Amino acid sequence: MGLCLKTDAMENDELTVALGGNVKWRFPSVHAEGIKFGLISAAITAVLFLVGWEIPGWLMVMVTIWVFAFFRDPVRAVPQDERAIVAPADGLVTLIQRVPPPREMAGVDGLGDQPMIRVSIFMSVFDVHINRTPIGGTVKSVVYISGKFLNADLDKASEDNERQHILIERHDGLRVGFTQIAGLVARRIVPFVKPGDMIAAGQRIGLIRFGSRVDVYLPAGTAPRVVLGQRTVAGETILGQIGDMRVISGIQQ
Repeated sequence: MGLCLKTDAMENDELTVALGGNVKWRFPSVHAEGIKFGLISAAITAVLFLVGWEIPGWLMVMVTIWVFAFFRDPVRAVPQDERAIVAPADGLVTLIQRVPPPREMAGVDGLGDQPMIRVSIFMSVFDVHINRTPIGGTVKSVVYISGKFLNADLDKASEDNERQHILIERHDGLRVGFTQIAGLVARRIVPFVKPGDMIAAGQRIGLIRFGSRVDVYLPAGTAPRVVLGQRTVAGETILGQIGDMRVISGIQQ
């Protein structure tokens, strides 16, 4: 059996990476799921210009830019903290409520039956729509449910709209569930994972086209570390610290 010792030099290198790394901005890449839509839009744009329809052509130029921007897939710096539950989506925190877990994720094999704190993040058509997992672990279940396409900002969207429940179980048995919910414009939930997959915290797990919401169910004994009206960044914003019941408040200014 090999023995790995951490030297002072190794610790200094880790500290340098954590505190003093030189990071440069780069233009976000476009996810493969969106390239086909961007190319279709670009082809329509080209045809409009070829037939001499300049005004519709310039409108389609803007649409093409928006399509590529919608499917942008920026790199994120994921906190490496086992207590952290990170945001699965970019967007606006619109609801924080104590509710029973969805029946598809309830019971002894899921999140239990007691009410849990649910944090809802609304994604507009201008937000990044690549969703990420709040914790690392094993994908225990992925349940897709067809439904309506109501405004995803409404409370009842959690039960009425087309949605997909994903349950993650960590190595120590802790489970976190979250739900991708389609909205008025969204018409497709695209999963990147399946039951049995091993995933790391902040890993890409799917996307929703085009504008939607993600609900996260915090485990018992965990209070939200975000407030209503706060904007979250997928894979970076910490929604809660496991076992931390300190409640925070915020003001809009």
